[in-house]
Amino acid sequence: MMQPAVNPARKSAAIMQPTFLPWIGYFGLMASVDLFVFLDDVQFDKRSWQQRNRIKTPNGVIWLTVPVLTKGRREQTIAEAEIQPDAKFPDAMWRTIEMNFARAPFAARYLPALHDIMQTHRDRIGELNIAIIEWMAGEFGITTPTVRASQTPVGSAKADRLVDLCQAHGVTDYLSPPGSKAYLDASDAFEKAGISLDYFTYAHPEYAQQHGPFEPYMCALDLLVNEGPKAGDILRSGLTA
Repeated sequence: MMQPAVNPARKSAAIMQPTFLPWIGYFGLMASVDLFVFLDDVQFDKRSWQQRNRIKTPNGVIWLTVPVLTKGRREQTIAEAEIQPDAKFPDAMWRTIEMNFARAPFAARYLPALHDIMQTHRDRIGELNIAIIEWMAGEFGITTPTVRASQTPVGSAKADRLVDLCQAHGVTDYLSPPGSKAYLDASDAFEKAGISLDYFTYAHPEYAQQHGPFEPYMCALDLLVNEGPKAGDILRSGLTA
């Protein structure tokens, strides 16, 4: 798959929390930069995208939620957060995934690999999420290198922290998700550091989908099992720049 041309004088990056079974725009952002940083050392947020996402079923959209231990662990990071040692995970979730995607054209091609990942990474949510994201990125033909913020410790916060992570990896151009615009626009940290700041935009494409009219913003597994080898090109068709 064609990747963005690399200017040796510039290096772009995006920094995102490792979320559970992300939507396709997450992978569009990853495909748009030279380096992708998993922000895994920020505080775990209970019942956020960090531990859940959505799939489409014959009865409508439902949530898949990974059970995470949170009692008495308010300050834990994503990397530290442990999955509950509960017999319902991953088995119950897997039955839901299998039942609702069983008739997708490429289910047999992709579901076994996801099942293996869910069985192998049963201890920490950060490890599970990163393993799923890196596997799916490969299936979409995305070869962007990844690193973890937890392996590049910096002591700053918010915009300053993003700048410090960029500087630690020689980044000259930062591509931010649009949700960070309010607090980044209120800071001059990137300007002071001489790092360009831009915001990612994505136009959600439609694709073949089961269970009635098209529903956007499902987890990216939906695109993969329904479109197979074409999924990477469909994903990139939403890139607006």
